[in-house]
Amino acid sequence: MKFVGAHVSAGAGVSNAPVNAHEIGARAFALFTRNPSRWQSKPISVKEAEAFKSNCARLGYAPSQILPHDSYLINLGAPDSEKLQMSRDAFLDEMQRCEQLGLTMLNFHPGSHLKMIPADDCLDLIADSINLTLDKTTGVKAVIENTAGQGSNLGYSFAQIARIIDRIEDKSRIGVCIDSCHAFAAGYDLSTPEGYEATWKEFDETIGLGYLSAMHLNDTKKGLASKVDRHESLGKGVLGSLFFSMLMKDPRMDNIPLILETPDEGLWAEEIAWLYSQE
Repeated sequence: MKFVGAHVSAGAGVSNAPVNAHEIGARAFALFTRNPSRWQSKPISVKEAEAFKSNCARLGYAPSQILPHDSYLINLGAPDSEKLQMSRDAFLDEMQRCEQLGLTMLNFHPGSHLKMIPADDCLDLIADSINLTLDKTTGVKAVIENTAGQGSNLGYSFAQIARIIDRIEDKSRIGVCIDSCHAFAAGYDLSTPEGYEATWKEFDETIGLGYLSAMHLNDTKKGLASKVDRHESLGKGVLGSLFFSMLMKDPRMDNIPLILETPDEGLWAEEIAWLYSQE
């Protein structure tokens, strides 16, 4: 079964996120559990956490259908020791918020070397940061999101993601979220049947399909291997509609959150309905 949704607002409190998801016909959703543009945010109250759990139960959202996303500021491979510690502290807080809400995954961008350290050293730092956080938490899987390779961001190749996973001590608590826009921008041609199959074959051989925990479904404004991250509404970009039709027919994508991050929120209900029509 496919679980399609979108990254919905939790601006008025996390308990509103499942309500917002339900209103657009989503069977899954993503959210920020804190302000993604600040290093620190006020704690989630016990009342708000219980309201979130109650709304999820009432509207039929299990933890496996919910993909919280961490702060944009966090860089788990930061070459500067002060920024690295700030990032690790914030990442731990994000994981603890997931624990509090009864969630089982936290989606995050791996990190950036900022042209200050070698890429492999940065990847190893990211793995160290994840291990430190997993040691202090329970029950929440760290889900690495692939990147477009823009700037000095790492995690754009399956080999880079595999290097991080290889260094994770508890592999039951690590996973991968593939963003279709990022993958295409990084050079994985998902737009054709041949490219689609070749991409997933390489993913399985390099990382392992067992680690695929979620997807972000986005078309892209920029071309193949552009290394530019610019999301577009479904079927309106360079990636095109065929990819999304293939994905909705692919049993390998069953039972994981498939999350829209397309730019026009007003189209989300329509996009979700269209995706389900492709099954």
